[in-house]
Amino acid sequence: MQFQNFLLNFIIFVKMKAMTQVHFQIMSKNHTFLPYSSKSKWSAPFTFIQAADTQYGMIDALKENTSSEYNWDKEIKLTEKAIEIANNLIPKPKFFIVCGDLVNAYPGERLKASQIASFKQTFSKLDPKIPLICVCGNHDVGNYPTSKDIQNYRKDFGDDYFSFWVGGVKFIALNSQYYFNDTHVKEYSQEQDNWLKSELKDGIDSNAQHVMLFQHIPWFLVEPNEEMAFYDETKKGSYNLKKELRLKMLELFRSYGVTKIFCGHYHRNGGGFYQDTLEIVITSAIGRQLGDDKSGFRLVKVYPDRITHKYLSFELFDPKDPFLKL
Repeated sequence: MQFQNFLLNFIIFVKMKAMTQVHFQIMSKNHTFLPYSSKSKWSAPFTFIQAADTQYGMIDALKENTSSEYNWDKEIKLTEKAIEIANNLIPKPKFFIVCGDLVNAYPGERLKASQIASFKQTFSKLDPKIPLICVCGNHDVGNYPTSKDIQNYRKDFGDDYFSFWVGGVKFIALNSQYYFNDTHVKEYSQEQDNWLKSELKDGIDSNAQHVMLFQHIPWFLVEPNEEMAFYDETKKGSYNLKKELRLKMLELFRSYGVTKIFCGHYHRNGGGFYQDTLEIVITSAIGRQLGDDKSGFRLVKVYPDRITHKYLSFELFDPKDPFLKL
């Protein structure tokens, strides 16, 4: 067992050394995404890719016997397939956003740094004309995040909440862990709440064509009045958010004209509507599946009067799919 642990640590060290030359530029600063920081007016329809839960390491972590074979090569291959498809899409997507759980290791766990390095290494293959946008999930900042956890995430990936504009459409990315449990980060949570209200108002004041949100944990899985869906009896994690807070926030979003909230976390596709106008869209994982879906991502098409989307599995991907045309 000691030799296996030594071998695993040595492999991780070698991988980390090989990846130190990868330059990962942090683009989310001052609560904006730098490539799209300026307000814009509607110009023409466009597409973007929404993905979730690359979660490097989860596939092997759920095996009964991980031992020295524990790695995240499967997640790397799935991410490379996602990138290959994205790089060849016509028209070129405006961005590729991963809605949380970028890696599987929690803050402070031994493998976290090497999983992050692998994530950055893999996404260096994404066409530079398709900006990568990262949203934090519970594995990225912890189920019960601390100030240190948030600061470490910001050091690795940039801001944990921010907004940006593309073609007259306003996008807002949130840290959903503040809604799950903000016991240790009350100040950060309040800062996001205050900022969010001003950003939603800005969408109205600036006459945004659409306003869309991104976060990791979905507000609900099927319908707005459902109960909490905890992982297990320990109640340390849940697939959705607290009902009282959920209904309050959904009404806030609806009142400001938000029509889509894209999420991940569930490792299955799901979602539904609040008041017929606000859609929760849950996208299954690039990595480990927990249901019957196949690994994939969601292609979103934005028109002046509507937003359409379709989940594309890598295994069944058809480059002649009519939905790929704008």
